[in-house]
Amino acid sequence: MTRKTAAVTPAAVLAAVLLAGTAPAAAAGSGAREARRLPACPLVFGHGGYPTGPDAWARDQVRQPNHPRGVDDQKARGADGVEGDVQLTREGTKAVMWHNTSTHGLTGVKKNITDIWWTAGGDNLRDRRIDRGPYKGQGVYSLRQWLDHVRSRGLVALLEVKPETKPILSNPAYAARAWKEISGPILERQASQRILVYSQDPWIQAELGRRHPALLKGSAARWTDGVAWEEPPPSWKGNAAQWQAVLGAGPRSVMTNYTKEYRAWLAGRCG
Repeated sequence: MTRKTAAVTPAAVLAAVLLAGTAPAAAAGSGAREARRLPACPLVFGHGGYPTGPDAWARDQVRQPNHPRGVDDQKARGADGVEGDVQLTREGTKAVMWHNTSTHGLTGVKKNITDIWWTAGGDNLRDRRIDRGPYKGQGVYSLRQWLDHVRSRGLVALLEVKPETKPILSNPAYAARAWKEISGPILERQASQRILVYSQDPWIQAELGRRHPALLKGSAARWTDGVAWEEPPPSWKGNAAQWQAVLGAGPRSVMTNYTKEYRAWLAGRCG
């Protein structure tokens, strides 16, 4: 008995060669198109979490990067920029980096930042130290000191001028000096350092727009977290849906309490 074999024609051989040669190229082309569809990676601004709800101050662990150690940590976690909080001491005599209304979280007698002097007196602000949380022992820094350190780390500076400064900034007796304390360090450095400014207070925001129109934050550093901060910190995983939604909108920059985790999450999701 003889076994019949299928005839292999020259046309079939050519078709097989062409198919073998074009399949990888087609796959590569598909991969390239997929890469082109990835959104651009946003700049990442690191932010320090603050609890929500009643008596949040009692649970606060002073995580804001308003000092060199905090700035350095944000850099190590993959931040491109860092947000700091600007307050004013008594009568607008010094612009300082501190988040909270009062000295709660610092050594010494509790007082509002706007009621104490920078260096004068035994309860001055410069000599106090953080008394809790991961940055225990760190001091309070002036705006100038903070901006210089942020620049030394190659980061973008994002300044929030806190609403607590409004009574001083709007007081004719102190306004000129107080605004010079805030605007002076910015103007001195803006040619060599990228600085953005904003405030949650509408009046201060309008004044910043008049004094520093080219530096207003605007849509930059869009808030991206979906989970409210608490102590101890919630898992980053609860943010994933909101992170994806914000990334899908193509922001040029975002702000997060979870700098390290967000940077790792971005891998493969943007280009």
